[in-house]
Amino acid sequence: MLKEMFKLFKKQQKKQSSSVKKLGGEQSDLKEKEFSRHLQENLSILKKLYSVPDNKDIKLRELYLEGFKKQAALLFISTITDVKSVEENILKPLTENTSSTKHVRDVVSVQMVHEISYFKDAVKDINKGNALLVLEGEAWAYVLDCPDFQSRAIEKPDNEILIKGPKEAFNEKAVANISLLRKKIRNENLIVEGIEVSQRSHNDVFVLYIRGLANEKLVTNIKKRLGSLEVNAIQNLSLLEEYIEERNYSIFPSILNTERPDRAASFLEDGYIILLMDNSPDSLVLPATFWSFFHSPEDHYLRIHYGNFTRALRMFALFITLFTSAIYIAITTYHAEMIPPDLLLAIASSREKVPFPAVIEILIMEAAFELIREAGLRVPSPIGPTIGIVGALILGQAAVEANIISPIVIIVVALGGLSSFAVSDLSLNFGVRLIRFLFILSASMIGIYGMTAFFVAGLFYMVSLKSFGVPYLAPLSPSYKSSKDTIFRRLVKNENIRPGFLKPSDSQKKSDGA
Repeated sequence: MLKEMFKLFKKQQKKQSSSVKKLGGEQSDLKEKEFSRHLQENLSILKKLYSVPDNKDIKLRELYLEGFKKQAALLFISTITDVKSVEENILKPLTENTSSTKHVRDVVSVQMVHEISYFKDAVKDINKGNALLVLEGEAWAYVLDCPDFQSRAIEKPDNEILIKGPKEAFNEKAVANISLLRKKIRNENLIVEGIEVSQRSHNDVFVLYIRGLANEKLVTNIKKRLGSLEVNAIQNLSLLEEYIEERNYSIFPSILNTERPDRAASFLEDGYIILLMDNSPDSLVLPATFWSFFHSPEDHYLRIHYGNFTRALRMFALFITLFTSAIYIAITTYHAEMIPPDLLLAIASSREKVPFPAVIEILIMEAAFELIREAGLRVPSPIGPTIGIVGALILGQAAVEANIISPIVIIVVALGGLSSFAVSDLSLNFGVRLIRFLFILSASMIGIYGMTAFFVAGLFYMVSLKSFGVPYLAPLSPSYKSSKDTIFRRLVKNENIRPGFLKPSDSQKKSDGA
């Protein structure tokens, strides 16, 4: 009985898959056809392609145009098309026109009108929110520009929060994001190119760069890499990042993600390339070095002493995050002679009743800290911070009273965990948190010698990394001519050289705006 049911199920699956393939093949054949001079024949194909009348947001309006003395049909998707614009700028002018000598583009009042001859082009334009006008006796159709995709308003950044500086952030609409960049860079050489990166969903990626400034070889390389993608759908930049980065398994990120238009604009003016995409409230900066992730946009908005002070704090916090737990394990396990006698006795007395070695203590608390952090992010925002604070207090106090953890371990883990929040970039933050566990394991094996060996190996690895041909630690290693904006920055008026590792067409930052 079960065998018969399984066979029947497999037959149904095969029949269903064959019908889907057949439908896909029919649609592909229809898309390759050209428009004919017979309106009803064209409408029949369009109805099959868009499953009219089953597809409820597809609007098909047939009408007679007195001026042209022809039957016509207008097709659009109401949920992504500006219906008001269709009524006022397309239907009304066409029905009120009485001249038979005028062309369609002379009658309608939309921004752009172009003619197409193939159904595949019609489908692509309709799916972008445009309207399609088909006339009897004409072997082509008119694409009328009137898209209206819904999106959020321009809001404040959520992740890259600054005290001083612009408060605008990108949203999920690429047109709005490009507008924010053009507001900051009013230059005719700011180029916006669109590249289709998916075969089924037809998602477009917009490549932005300043012609005459960005390295043409780098631009060509990025466009070639985007054009060579063979995937069904890439819905946003977070997915695209994984397709185009060079080392997918590297802990260190090689593509910078920013939601701030002011930061993206500053990268463009230095010769970088920016990627934008619909459905993504951020942008990708190519190529990216380690210093791009380490820096914060606020560093340049503050006065030089304040900006460099925050950078020094950030670098100090980075080392605390990486090494505090590992140093505690190394010293207490292998190098007790390095600790002053009074401190050694205090640590020994606090760990007297703890049954676990130092490495197990640290790993338990580090894992608990990461769990609390993740839980605080995933629960609803009003109670997220409360869970983090209460969870840390209760767990820490209970663990100490139960003699599972020594008090000094809580201090060490809390110091390292809090310092990790100073690493503002999300991708680098995740990398640092993972590397911290590797340092803990290396310290538990052979102490400070293991930490040193792992640190040197990590430096060798970072030096070997490249982002679209640019060394990861440039301009520090290898040395390139630049404004030396690495650990510390200089006065803005003295930063008059663009990054040499980008090989920009114009390396000098000129004050005349050229």
